[in-house]
Amino acid sequence: MIQLNQIYLLLLLVAVLPGCSTIGYYSQAVGGHVSLMLASQPVDSLLTDPGTDDELKRKLTIARNARHFAENRLALPADDAFTEYSELERPWVVVNLVAVPEFSLTPHQWCYPVVGCQAYRGYFSLGDAQEEQRQFDRQGFDTFIGAVTAYSTLGWFDDPLHSGFTHLSDDRMVALMFHELAHQVVYIDEDTAFNESFATAVELEGLRLWLEERGEGNQFAAALQRLSQRNQTLALVEHASSELEALYGREGELSVETMRTRKKQVFAELINRYNEMASQWDQPGPFGSAIETLNNANIALFRQYNQYVPGFRQLLKEQDYQFDDFFDRVRALSELDQEQRTLTLSALSQRFDEHL
Repeated sequence: MIQLNQIYLLLLLVAVLPGCSTIGYYSQAVGGHVSLMLASQPVDSLLTDPGTDDELKRKLTIARNARHFAENRLALPADDAFTEYSELERPWVVVNLVAVPEFSLTPHQWCYPVVGCQAYRGYFSLGDAQEEQRQFDRQGFDTFIGAVTAYSTLGWFDDPLHSGFTHLSDDRMVALMFHELAHQVVYIDEDTAFNESFATAVELEGLRLWLEERGEGNQFAAALQRLSQRNQTLALVEHASSELEALYGREGELSVETMRTRKKQVFAELINRYNEMASQWDQPGPFGSAIETLNNANIALFRQYNQYVPGFRQLLKEQDYQFDDFFDRVRALSELDQEQRTLTLSALSQRFDEHL
């Protein structure tokens, strides 16, 4: 059931925010989240309702078991998250806008009450996202809008399950639940790469343990294959990023026309190398089966979700996969300044061996 005090808190938040554009953004955010909560039904009720579709019952049963596993084995703070279910009219719940200057790989930051600054902006309405995208496009930014299957309210509200989850394969649904719950453990203002890489590592290792407990460890091979594709893509992206950062560092020294020509060449090489690599895979990679265009926003977002995953996986391995201990280490890491966090995670990544 929806908690009315949650709605009042959201409405109060909108009321005290200055600026018309700010109020407009938070109004759509409040409206979208409230609509999601109002449309939700208790999972337990749906499971006992004879009118519930059998396949949906199967998915909800798996999700309920995964939630218990997250609490008991992964030490994740599930609380009342994922105890309600909503049916969406679309495969995504929000879309995220990413905007990066023409000659930079540092995304524009949007800052919010409570959660601090993030390198993306979420919208429940695609049209609203596209309207803000056009404003950045007019300023010469590279932009990208991506569909998002789920989001976390960081424990401030009880996040529901929805059909975006249940339309995924079983392993992807469970992994996504672990990912979103991980955001409630540690969250650093203004460090999207840390937050998302940490949640991705929890997602991956949590899924491995979940499948092993269910006697389905062989299915983890598919997840590892996806990870291998992601790692290979990350290597390409990091190589291109190094070239782009060197180029962008010469802004003001080179003409704008020269900068744009060389930037185009770097992206063309990245696209060609990715497409050649992806043609050997039996499932689509992180950028799909083939790509025609990429820009700063695409690769900035990709790096944020994957940059530190090996380091976090190594840290968990060193804690013998005891998640309580791992979370304590991550919390301690989060208290360091960004330079020290980066150095520590880079060192951990160098020690990580996928085959160990």
